[in-house]
Amino acid sequence: MKHSRIHVIALAVGLAFGTAAAAQSLSAGDYKAGKKEIAADYKSALSDCAPMTGNEKERCRSEAAGKQKVAKAELDERYKASRKSRATAAPVTTSKQETPTEYVDDSVITAKVKAAVLGEPTLKSAEINVETYKGKVQLSGFVRSRVDINKAVEVARTVKGVASVDNVMIVKGQQQQR
Repeated sequence: MKHSRIHVIALAVGLAFGTAAAAQSLSAGDYKAGKKEIAADYKSALSDCAPMTGNEKERCRSEAAGKQKVAKAELDERYKASRKSRATAAPVTTSKQETPTEYVDDSVITAKVKAAVLGEPTLKSAEINVETYKGKVQLSGFVRSRVDINKAVEVARTVKGVASVDNVMIVKGQQQQR
C-alpha cells in the first residue's frame, strides 16, 4: 500500500510538470521507441499485479491501465507538438471527444485528487476510485462511513482544476448514499 502511494504521488508530481516535457521535440523513431517502452512498462506493471487477489489485484490493474493511458497521451501530445508549429492554436473540435491536451489535463487532475486523497490520513483511500472528465471529478468505491464520504468530497474540491465533484461512493453495508 505504501509503495502504491509513492507511485501515485510521483505520478501526480510528474504530470504536474509534464507540460514542460510536451515542449520537447520528438522524432518518429523516438515516438515508436516510446510506445514500446510504455507497452513494456504496462506488461511489467501487470506482472506485479499477478500475485495479488481480489480488490487489491483489480486496483493494481486499474492503476497500471491508468498509467499506461496517461503515458500514451503524453507521448502522443509530445509527438503531435513536435510536428506542428507552436504558433498554431489548439485544434477546434466539434465532437464531444476530448483532445489529447484535455485528456492530459484530466489525467493531471485525477492524479492530483488521488494524491490528495492518499495524503488524507483519515481516509482508507485504497477503496476510493477517481475519474475525471473535463474537470468534473467522480468519486466512487466503498468507504467506512458517511464522514469518509464527506471528507473525500471536501479533499477533492480543494484540488486546483476541479470544476465539480460527483459522489457515487457507498458506505459498506448500506445502500448507495449521495
